[in-house]
Amino acid sequence: MLKINEIFLSIQGEGISTGYPTTFVRLSHCNLRCTYCDTAYSYNEGTEMTIADIIDKIKSFGYKRVCLTGGEPLLQEEVQTLIDELEEFEVNIETNGTVDISKFNLKKNHRFTMDIKTISSGESDKLCITNFQFLKETDEIKMVVGSREDYEWTNKIIKEHYKKGILTYSPIFGKIDPKEMVQWILEDKIDVRFQLQLHKVLWSPEERGV
Repeated sequence: MLKINEIFLSIQGEGISTGYPTTFVRLSHCNLRCTYCDTAYSYNEGTEMTIADIIDKIKSFGYKRVCLTGGEPLLQEEVQTLIDELEEFEVNIETNGTVDISKFNLKKNHRFTMDIKTISSGESDKLCITNFQFLKETDEIKMVVGSREDYEWTNKIIKEHYKKGILTYSPIFGKIDPKEMVQWILEDKIDVRFQLQLHKVLWSPEERGV
């Protein structure tokens, strides 16, 4: 059994699959309390579901692209069983980088998106640095930036620990001018992927199920 906050079909709003129809499985619980969290409702809300029922719900939407998110999806013990049952799907697992990812077995069409929590999150000290050793070329490392201080901290972390993966810099929605952040990247000649959260542009930032 897994405690599920919500399962819904939308387009992917961020990451390397941005714009593609995706089934989102939001698992309940999180070990962080980030200042800018937009899914605090997932901390406790949720319904216990069997793996079979979760898979049936995913299949009902008719797409082969799945995002496991939260909360922090890697906290629940049976999540590996769900991952195993999604072998035929393209799966993106969004993790906050505080859980040891080496404990999980992913299939070749599965990937992690490690969302590094910067200083303005209030949780930057929780990062599991050793996770950088286990990321693959196809995994993504996402840095959510809310200030110049965040940006400088992020650059330092990447310089010291980055090994493999797609680097993505993203501004905290409504906290920083995206154009200013782009200018920082270009001035510093950093070869990273810049992105906006598309779902927050299309819908209200507070809207669920999108």
